[in-house]
Amino acid sequence: MMLAEMQRDFSDWLVRAGDDDGLRRGLVATRGLAAYQNNYRTQLVNVLRASYPQLKLAMGDEAFLQLAIHYIDRQPPSSWTLDAYGADLPDSLQALYPHNPDLQELAWIEWTLSEVFVAADAAALSPTDLDGVDWETAKLRLSPGLRHRAATTNAMAIWSALQDETPVPEAEMLEAPAGLVAWRQGFISRLRQVDAIEHAALLSLQEDGHFGALCDALAERLGEEPGIARAGQLLAEWIGSGIVVGVSH
Repeated sequence: MMLAEMQRDFSDWLVRAGDDDGLRRGLVATRGLAAYQNNYRTQLVNVLRASYPQLKLAMGDEAFLQLAIHYIDRQPPSSWTLDAYGADLPDSLQALYPHNPDLQELAWIEWTLSEVFVAADAAALSPTDLDGVDWETAKLRLSPGLRHRAATTNAMAIWSALQDETPVPEAEMLEAPAGLVAWRQGFISRLRQVDAIEHAALLSLQEDGHFGALCDALAERLGEEPGIARAGQLLAEWIGSGIVVGVSH
């Protein structure tokens, strides 16, 4: 047997956990191979536990273990670093718990906060950066680590309670559509739940970036005066919190 074939068989044995992969070309040390396989899977389970500690608490040890096994069986590592393993865990959550969007949103929170922490740096805007800006033509640059998604449940409240070790609320659907927004401000990962209007505004800025177009959209949605006022309020909040990190023309 060629070395490359043996390595391929050994890899198949680890990933697929099938007898044929390990034995068909003469790899007969089944007990030894099983030890390797167990170590491989245990390491991946531990990686997922480290990446999703609050999800594990919310689900319980046994349910999380079954989720991890389901994921490992279908998603072998493909990156040079195990830090990237677990990015697609929400897909397994969707398959196993299709009626628990709170778990899917909780998993998104945990993974995204770790992602934004290692995102590219961006200096905060200073007051002098805003001198002489023509806001009708200004184009806003968002934090490079900004992530967002629709929110349908109180997953953020659940995550906060688990994080702070306070009583965890029961999972429930939100009364109104909302969004979850994550970004890095300095050396701190930030998370906010925003209303549907702010979430739509951020989506619009990511696609276009022009503040004038955002003002027009909000004026059309809320009325001219309330829309312009809301645009100004959002801009001030985004600059102050580090969501908006640049202005150009």
